[in-house]
Amino acid sequence: MEIHRFALIGAAGYVAPRHMAAIKDTGNTMVAAMDKHDSVGIIDSYFPEADYFNEFERFDRHVDLLRRNDKPVNYFSICSPNYLHDSHMRFAMRSGGDAICEKPIVLNPWNIDGLQDVEKDTGQKVNTILQLRMHDSVNELKERVESSPADKKFDVDLTYITSRGKWYYTSWKGDIEKSGGIATNIGVHFYDMLHYVFGELQENVLHYSTASTAAGYLEYERARVRWLLSIDETNIPEASRAKGMRTHRSITIGNEEFEFSGGFNDLHTRSYEAILQGKGYGLEDNRVAIETVATIRNQTPNIHAGSVHPAVEYLK
Repeated sequence: MEIHRFALIGAAGYVAPRHMAAIKDTGNTMVAAMDKHDSVGIIDSYFPEADYFNEFERFDRHVDLLRRNDKPVNYFSICSPNYLHDSHMRFAMRSGGDAICEKPIVLNPWNIDGLQDVEKDTGQKVNTILQLRMHDSVNELKERVESSPADKKFDVDLTYITSRGKWYYTSWKGDIEKSGGIATNIGVHFYDMLHYVFGELQENVLHYSTASTAAGYLEYERARVRWLLSIDETNIPEASRAKGMRTHRSITIGNEEFEFSGGFNDLHTRSYEAILQGKGYGLEDNRVAIETVATIRNQTPNIHAGSVHPAVEYLK
C-alpha cells in the first residue's frame, strides 16, 4: 500500500488531533506541521519525527524543498482559522498537493468558484470534511426520508447550545470577519446535514442574531426547520444546567427526538478513508451550506417571517 505524505496547517487547533489520528489510522505519515502558536506537543503522540514550523514562510520553503527532492507533500490537511482556509487550500494545490479542509470550507460561496478555477489550473483537488454525512444515524434518517411519500414535509426543531467562555470573544472565533459568526462557526455542519437529508433549500429567514446566539427558519424540499444556535450557557435548559451540563443538543422530527449523540469517534478517519479512495466530498458538495450561512450572516433579523423557534421568546 502506498504511504502518502501529509502536511498539517493549524497544528495547535482543537480539531487538529482528529486529523493526525486519521492520517495515522489510514497508514500514512505526517512529514510537516505549521502553526504560529507553538502549543503543538500533541504532535508527539502521532508523528514525533514531523518537522514543525511557526512561520509560514519557512514552512513554504520546506514544502518546496521536499518537492524538489522528489519527496512532495501529497495532501495538506487544513485546520487553520476559517478565514484562512481559502488561502491555505490555494497554497496546497499550487504546491502540488490535494487539500483536505475542515469546515467551513470557506466563508462565502464565490470563494468556491475561485477554488474550482485553481483546481482546473493545477490538476489538484479540494476534499472537505463533512463528517455528519458519514454518521450512521444520519444516513438512516436520510433513507427514512427518501422512502416516505414524496409530498411529505417533516417538521424539524434544531437546538444546539455549546457553552463558551470569555476567551471565545477575544479569539479569532469572536470576530465575524474571521469566523463568519455563530451560524457559520458552530452551525455549518448542521446546515449541511439538513441539506443532505432533506434536499434543496427553498427559504432562509433569520429571526434573531447576537454575538452569542442566532435563530431562524429554513425550508427544504422535505422539511420545515426551526433552528437555534448559541454559545451562551444561560440558554441551556434549567434542568440540564442544574446537572452541570454545558452543552445541549436536540433535534426533533415531528414529536420524535433524533438521537445521534454517539458514533462520532471515527468520523474523521472514515472521511480520510473515502478521500484516499477518491470518494471524498469536494467543493461543490459544500455550496448549499456555504450559501446558507452567508445568507444568514448578511440578513437583518425579521421575527415576523417564517415559523419561529419556541425558545426565541425567552431570548428577548
